[in-house]
Amino acid sequence: MCFTGCGVKPENSGANSSSLPTAQVRAQAVERKSRAATEDVVGTVRPKLSATIEAKVSGRIDKMLVVPGQTVKVGELLAHLDAAEISSRLDQANAALAQAEQDWKRISTLFEQQASTKSEYDAADARYRMAKAAAAEAKTMMSYCEVLAPFDGVITRKIADVGDLAAPGKPLLQMENPDTLRLEADVPEALVGNVKLGDKLAVRIAAVTSEIEGTVAELSPTADPNSRTYLVKLDLPGATGLRSGQFGRVSVPVGEASAIRVPAAAVIQRGQMELVFVVVGNHAQMRLVKTGSRIDDEIELVSGLNSGEQVVTENASDLVDGQPVTLKP
Repeated sequence: MCFTGCGVKPENSGANSSSLPTAQVRAQAVERKSRAATEDVVGTVRPKLSATIEAKVSGRIDKMLVVPGQTVKVGELLAHLDAAEISSRLDQANAALAQAEQDWKRISTLFEQQASTKSEYDAADARYRMAKAAAAEAKTMMSYCEVLAPFDGVITRKIADVGDLAAPGKPLLQMENPDTLRLEADVPEALVGNVKLGDKLAVRIAAVTSEIEGTVAELSPTADPNSRTYLVKLDLPGATGLRSGQFGRVSVPVGEASAIRVPAAAVIQRGQMELVFVVVGNHAQMRLVKTGSRIDDEIELVSGLNSGEQVVTENASDLVDGQPVTLKP
């Protein structure tokens, strides 16, 4: 094999091979193995549970108690509104309730003594019940001045601050639960037929060293009219380093593929070249190879080797082309 065109000088090959010491190596026969063929689809890590916090009543914000990045518990006070009108309405409702209760007690006593009519008692009872309902409504409206966290999570964005006017439909804060994340990916229509609810698919996140197994939790039944893709959401297990907004890839199965695999230790990287040593006639012969995917501790070879050849799997980087070798037991 000539390396002149590649700009690489062969190492003690050919004529000097007889002067090289005999090396003891381990080798194994390579074989073609099948695996599920996949195609990567890019996606983004999103929270499974997120919310935009709004006020239920109008009022000026007089307290903003959280900042982005702060962890909060369900029911924790996030902001408080100064709603003087609602406070006045509650005072009026409580005063009306107190008066209606007194009238009802007085009419009830007279009715028991047969000193008032049934219609007078019914009217007093109706006014009392209406006053209680009005007071309860005003109390509930007053409670809306306290903006509470709907679930455990982290504040991700603060949209309003002290002094701003809050109103129904106007966002104040955004929060999410970082403990339950999912990968959202737009799967092309050519691949979506290979994805079903409940499927376990391999997910790779740049910030996480190991591969993650995601479970298909949602699958959009209709395609986006512009991109012709289907939104697929995969639930992700809790893993260190996962954060909302991270870039990820999900491997969608497309069939089955077979390729020759060798142990990762057998492949040597020299500059831009990848090579292995095979045992031929008790000598180490260097072969240029082209690698493909890595499967666990093995690497697929697209070209350069044939099934059945003995590839050196131990200390291959210490060998030179043509060096005599003996196989370790």
